[in-house]
Amino acid sequence: MHRLTAALVAMATLSPLAAPTLAHAQVPPASIGDRYVPAPWWMRDPVIASVGQVRTEVPANRAAFTASFQAIDRSAAEAARKAADQIRALSQTLGAYGPEVVRVETTIMTRPIYDQYRDENGVMRDNTRADRIARYQADATVSLMIRDISVLERVYATVTASSPTSVSSVRYNLDPDNALKTWLHGEAIKDAARRAREAASNAGTSLGRVQVIDPSGRACETDVLAGWPSYGGGEIATTVDSSDVVVTGSRVTARGAPAPAPPAPPRPDVIGPTEVEIEAARLALQPPLRELTDRACVVYALN
Repeated sequence: MHRLTAALVAMATLSPLAAPTLAHAQVPPASIGDRYVPAPWWMRDPVIASVGQVRTEVPANRAAFTASFQAIDRSAAEAARKAADQIRALSQTLGAYGPEVVRVETTIMTRPIYDQYRDENGVMRDNTRADRIARYQADATVSLMIRDISVLERVYATVTASSPTSVSSVRYNLDPDNALKTWLHGEAIKDAARRAREAASNAGTSLGRVQVIDPSGRACETDVLAGWPSYGGGEIATTVDSSDVVVTGSRVTARGAPAPAPPAPPRPDVIGPTEVEIEAARLALQPPLRELTDRACVVYALN
C-alpha cells in the first residue's frame, strides 16, 4: 500500500514535459470570419498574385446515336429472331471497326400486342389477357458510341442504309485526354505570368522570383489575399489557339492525320447494305465546338 501511494505521488509531481499527453488535432491559425488572419510565408515581402484564366474551343471527339429495328410475328421467338436477323449484318459491319473506334451495344425487347375492343364510350382498348394476345412485337436496338469522330459519317450512313425503323439524332460530347489538359494548363500558367509582368510594368516595378505556383488557383482566392496587391484580371479569360492540336479518341495529334480505313465487309452469308447504298445515305456531320477552360495561380515577389 505504501509503495502504491509513493508511485501515485511521484506521477503527480512529474513535470508536464515528462508526463505522457494525448495527441490533439491541429487547429487552424484562424477561423472563418476572424478579423485578422495570419499571412502565409510568401506574403512576408511585397508580392503580386496573378491568376491565369484561359479558354479554347475544341471539336467534340465523341458521338452517340441509336437505331431500332422492329419485327412482328405470332410467335415471340420468331419475332425476336426476325429482329435479330435485321441487325446481324449491321452488328458485324460495325464490330469490325474495333471497340476503340466504335462501341456497339445491341438489345432486343419483346412485348405482346393484344386484341382490341371498343368500350361503352367507343374508345378502343387493349384486351390485356394472356389468351387475347394477337401478335408479338420485337424491337432490336443498336446503341453506338463513336470514339473516333473521323468514321462518324460512314457509320451513320451504314446504319441508315440498313433500313431501320427509327434513328435518333447524333449526340456529341468532348472527352479531353491528358495531353490536351496538360497543354491547356500550361497555357493558364503562361497567362498568369503575362498578366503579372504587364501589371508590374504598368506599376513601375518588375517581377522577382516565383513564390508559389498553384495549379488549382486556390492560393489566389483565399481570405489571406483579401486587400493585398493582387492581379486576377476579373473573370475575363484569355482565348488561346488550339488549331495546332486535334482531339481524337485517345490522344492529341497533328492536323491532317489520315482517316482510318473502312472495316472489312461482313461474311458472304450475311446480307448487309452495299457500298452504293452506304454512299447514297452519307450526310455531312460536323462535330460542334466545345469550350474548355482552365486557371492557375502564380505568386511573384516584387523587386
